[in-house]
Amino acid sequence: MAETIRTATAHDAGKLAELAAVTFPLACPPGSSPADIQAHLEKTLSETSFSEYLADPNITIMVLDDDGQLNGYTMLIAKPTGDPDVASVLSALPSTELSKCYVHPDHHGKGAASRLIQASLALATDKGAAGVWLGVNSENAKAIRFYEKSGFQRVGTKSFKLGNTVEHDFVMENRL
Repeated sequence: MAETIRTATAHDAGKLAELAAVTFPLACPPGSSPADIQAHLEKTLSETSFSEYLADPNITIMVLDDDGQLNGYTMLIAKPTGDPDVASVLSALPSTELSKCYVHPDHHGKGAASRLIQASLALATDKGAAGVWLGVNSENAKAIRFYEKSGFQRVGTKSFKLGNTVEHDFVMENRL
């Protein structure tokens, strides 16, 4: 079976947590403490957390599935942001948050992330979003370039708590 992009199901929660444990640390700033990264994984990227996300009707997780092996995922949250810093800079409403976009490092540079993000943007459009926004760490130049190539523009900044550390993210928006 070839790699496919599909909507995740409750059965994927454990595999998503395993993938997140590999991919999330790669997106963190170089100075992030292992303790802060581990705390974030346990709090928001555990199997239990993914089960909760998958049960939420406002959240859709898309996965790159290669015959049962998950090689990437995105998480779309289709509800208004509660962050006033984000709400003040978005211009395309209603807007969906691209909360997560990660691909296993073995699949970097092979177009997997581009295929996954394009499928995610198409899904957001199909569900009525006028725009998609995301937060990306201000030090993650590789991710910022990728999002710019995918049609996102920097529109503001926000804070992100990683364990006990406050990180600074750029807010980027794609008008669909």
